[in-house]
Amino acid sequence: MILRGWSKIGWWSKCREFWEEMGKMGIDRDLYSYSIYMDIQCKCNKPWKAVKLYKEMKREGIQLDVPAYNTVINAVGLCEGVDMAIRVYRDMKESRCEPNVVTYNTIIKLLCKYERFKEAYLMLEEMPKRGCEPNVITYHCFFGFLVKSKEILRLFERMIDSGLRPRMDTYVMLMRKFSRWGFLRPVFLVWKKMEELGCSPDEFAYNALIDALVQKGMVDMARKYDEEMLAKGLSAKPRVELGTKLVDKHVD
Repeated sequence: MILRGWSKIGWWSKCREFWEEMGKMGIDRDLYSYSIYMDIQCKCNKPWKAVKLYKEMKREGIQLDVPAYNTVINAVGLCEGVDMAIRVYRDMKESRCEPNVVTYNTIIKLLCKYERFKEAYLMLEEMPKRGCEPNVITYHCFFGFLVKSKEILRLFERMIDSGLRPRMDTYVMLMRKFSRWGFLRPVFLVWKKMEELGCSPDEFAYNALIDALVQKGMVDMARKYDEEMLAKGLSAKPRVELGTKLVDKHVD
C-alpha cells in the first residue's frame, strides 16, 4: 500500500528507497509489489529495470497475472523491440493467462511504432475472435503512427461503424495531425463527423480547427470560429493573425 501511495504522487525516489528497504528487512516481495515497482520503472523511463525485475520474478517462481504481463510486454517492447514483446505475449497465453484489451493495445502500439501495420491490423482482427473488443485506445494506437490521411479516415469510419464513439481527444488528435500535414479537407471531415455524432467541441477542438484555418490563410473563417467559441465561454488562444490578445483574468 505504501509503495502504491508513493507511486500515485510520483515520488519515485521514495519508491526506490522503500523497495530497497523491503529487501534489507527481509520482507517478501510478492506479485503485487513487483507489479507496482515494474510499473514505476516504466513511468521513470527505465523499462530495462522493469525487465530485470521480471527476470527476477521468474527466478523466484512468481506466477504473473494479466496486469503484470501487460507491464512486462510494454517494458520489453521499449527496450528490446516488438519481437521480444510478442514472445512474452506468447508466453502469457501459454501460461493460460488470457490477454485483455490493454495487452492487445500494447502490442498494437509497438507494432505501429515499428511501422509493422499489417501485423497490427491482424492483431486488431484477432481481438474480437478472442472475446476482446477493441476500444478507443486501440484505434488511437493506429492514429498516432499511420502516415496516410485516407487510411486514417477509413479506420476512423471503421471505428465509428463498429459502435465506438470517438472521444474528444480523438477528434483533436486527428485534426492536429492533418493540420501538421497541411491538409484542411480531412480536418473538416473530422469536424463534421463530430457534429453529426452530437459531440460539442471543447476549446481544444476549436483551437485545433482555428490553427488549421490560420495556417492556410483562411483568417476570416478562423475569426468566425474564434468568435463562436468565445460566445460559448471557451478560452481561445491569442493569435497575432486574428488580432487577439491574452486576457488578464485579474483585471476587473
